[in-house]
Amino acid sequence: MTADHPRPPDPTEAGNAADFVRSLVRLKQWAGDPSLGTLRSLGGQTVTSDGVKIDALPKSTTSHVLRQTDRLPRWDFVKAFVTACLRYRDYPAELVPGELERWRAARTALAGPDTRTPSGGERRTSSAAGPEPAAVAAGIAETTGPDAAVDLLARRVAREEDRARKGLLGGYSIAPVSFGPNADPIRHDVGTGADLHAIGEFFGGLHPQRLLVVGESGAGKTVLAIELVLQLLEPLLTTGVRPADRQMVPVRLNAARWTLGRPFEPWLAEQLVQDFGLAAKDADRLVRDRQVLPVLDGLDELDPEPSMGTPRRAIGLLAELNRYSDLSGRRPGAVVVTCRAGRYTELAEARTGLDNATRIHLHDLTIEQINAFLRTRWPDGHSCETHRDGIHAALSGTSGAAVHTALGTPWRLLLTVTAVESGADPAELLLADPDPDPRVAAARIARRLLDAYVPAATELTPRAAHGAPYRPEQVRSWLENLASHLRWQAAHTAETDRTPPGLTPIDIVPHLLWPIGGRRRVRALHGLCCAVLAVIAMLAFWAGSAVDRPGALGDPLDLGEGLTLALMGGWVAIATGLSLSPWPAAAGGRSNVPRRRRVIGGLLGALAGSPIGVLCGLAGLVLTGGGVFGPGFAIAAGAAGGSVFGAVIGLTAAARRGAERMTVSEAVHAEPVTLLGFGLCGALTGLPPLRLAGAGPVALAAEVMGAFTLAFALGIVFKIVTGGWSKDAELAHPREALHRNPLIGVAFGLIGGVAAFLVFVMHQGVLASLACAVVGGVTFGLAFGAIAWCRTMIGLIVAAGRGVLPLRLWTFLDWACEARLLRVSGATYQFRHRELQDFLTPSDGDSSQP
Repeated sequence: MTADHPRPPDPTEAGNAADFVRSLVRLKQWAGDPSLGTLRSLGGQTVTSDGVKIDALPKSTTSHVLRQTDRLPRWDFVKAFVTACLRYRDYPAELVPGELERWRAARTALAGPDTRTPSGGERRTSSAAGPEPAAVAAGIAETTGPDAAVDLLARRVAREEDRARKGLLGGYSIAPVSFGPNADPIRHDVGTGADLHAIGEFFGGLHPQRLLVVGESGAGKTVLAIELVLQLLEPLLTTGVRPADRQMVPVRLNAARWTLGRPFEPWLAEQLVQDFGLAAKDADRLVRDRQVLPVLDGLDELDPEPSMGTPRRAIGLLAELNRYSDLSGRRPGAVVVTCRAGRYTELAEARTGLDNATRIHLHDLTIEQINAFLRTRWPDGHSCETHRDGIHAALSGTSGAAVHTALGTPWRLLLTVTAVESGADPAELLLADPDPDPRVAAARIARRLLDAYVPAATELTPRAAHGAPYRPEQVRSWLENLASHLRWQAAHTAETDRTPPGLTPIDIVPHLLWPIGGRRRVRALHGLCCAVLAVIAMLAFWAGSAVDRPGALGDPLDLGEGLTLALMGGWVAIATGLSLSPWPAAAGGRSNVPRRRRVIGGLLGALAGSPIGVLCGLAGLVLTGGGVFGPGFAIAAGAAGGSVFGAVIGLTAAARRGAERMTVSEAVHAEPVTLLGFGLCGALTGLPPLRLAGAGPVALAAEVMGAFTLAFALGIVFKIVTGGWSKDAELAHPREALHRNPLIGVAFGLIGGVAAFLVFVMHQGVLASLACAVVGGVTFGLAFGAIAWCRTMIGLIVAAGRGVLPLRLWTFLDWACEARLLRVSGATYQFRHRELQDFLTPSDGDSSQP
């Protein structure tokens, strides 16, 4: 044994159980005395006889075993404990099987042939004394079943990256991007593997696994990050293939979404919950156990461009990453970061970087690579074959240096190809103005290519939906307005560290687009609209209850009438106040739930809700003394109302099966004002029968308190079952959260409308009661449950009226993605490339943002 890896304590010297336990204690000390929490993380999980996964080394169990001296620990515990200590000490993996065999033999000698464990674990585990070396090196791989959270995350990441890859490339072919340790490709070290298809293998050979990818704008940093993620995911997704060692799931994240001062690990776990629908406890566990490889794309996007000074946000994120360690806490944690070359230079001048990272630079395309790509894109016989020769002539002509500099990245090459395929003449596009500096001439060519891209993409992708085709000047104007709005988002983000999720310099989030219509104007209109909806809801309730008739001015109010007006006024004030919130939130994923499960969920919910409704109806019967409705109506109406509410809850809960639920405390803290409004509406619904019965102050007070509490509780239940992700949820489309917002709000409003209808029908006709209930329920839902949707629709209507955006914005955004002008990134839209966004961003003097 070398001096770097001294031999662990010898367990074969133990003469009894007490000596064997003391050997385990000495092994822990030899390993560096890791904490119990570290041992639990390194020990992994095991599966019990009933299929439940548990930690192999719980803190309490480990502490108890290391203190006991009267019995031998079970072999599965010894195996996990020894493996965890060896891994913490960085003991060579090839030597681990021999050490485990020594401990197994020592324990077997002490246990004797007749020793039995309560679960039969001795005979079961000792039969596996000679497992495969790779499995033993992994610690407990042979006893650990697949991690459902890892599988779920890997599947969703792969689906998202596949969508992003196709959105960037328009297919499966990748431009011949190469990389190396130096910015100059001439100095490239061939031994490191310059082919983009080998980036996964290259990363796997890094120690530590920390990679910094640097490249010019358009060099292919995002494509490389996507390719790396997909290559690392392949072993996790291939059927029947499981890595012996615990493998990290690579997750590509937008670095621009990190906020200054936020600890990295909680932020990383939060992104797993928001973007991929992991349960919070699973996300925390995977981050804690270092089973997630963060791939942070766009470090340069954190700070505004052009540079306004020291990139303090990028420096802050790098500081967090430099504190991010691996599972042992003694080495840097695995991470991948991409950054533009210009921003990397600024960080280097500030003496800030990613510690212990291998840095690679993306190289410009060579002339041979450009020609090879064009031959693949336009083979012999293609209509653009002659243009291929023309581009080759420009590259090899007198201005070839400027043309090569302009076309040296995959993005610029795509611009050229798109323009030529739309009918542009490459000789005009690549005409190099006389200038002694090729970079200046190349910049002019690049601006020409960017200027031609929008008309070319518009012509190549005619509008397929019903309606007139988009005109290039229209598309250019709308995209410029979106780019200007993103610049406003960047400025707003730079001014404050408390911004809503998704408000970044590059993300177009549908429910955050409303300021484009004018921030103050839209908020004022939304407040007015919501106040009108709230008043309509209350007038519908007033008309449906038919308790009060207009009296002479100055007539005194009775107690019930005054209480009703007070509750109505309070509800209108709450609704109006909610509409003035700075950033209404819309969240949630899309679920593909089988119809059978939804039907079963609805039926079970109706069965559970019916008796609760009956109890509420009988309570109303008692409070009114039977003077307004009889027992039959109380039971029938209560059962109907409870069944409807339970069915809606069951349908929603069926889509959320397996998701982590909010606690009651979390639901109350999430939307306390909204729940207060629900409570007020519940109190209002129960007042009319009591007033018709002439109930006194005590009965009225009891009704108000009881109905308020019940409605408040039902609001909490609805919040819990409609929140979170389902295990069957697909990744959210950018508009999915906004789409669900009015559906959930109106659904809850109509549930209240059912309760109101049962009250109205006691002293109104069926049609009149139904009309009042529907109008009140819909307006209630829009005012209370669809705040984000209403704000967004008002903002977009105002923007369309001003000519800033098209009226059918969603159709345009989807078409722009199809035309490769925009792309979908998770739950947001983004410009196809940051260079295109910057090119389309108007100058400061032309901006009309709020």
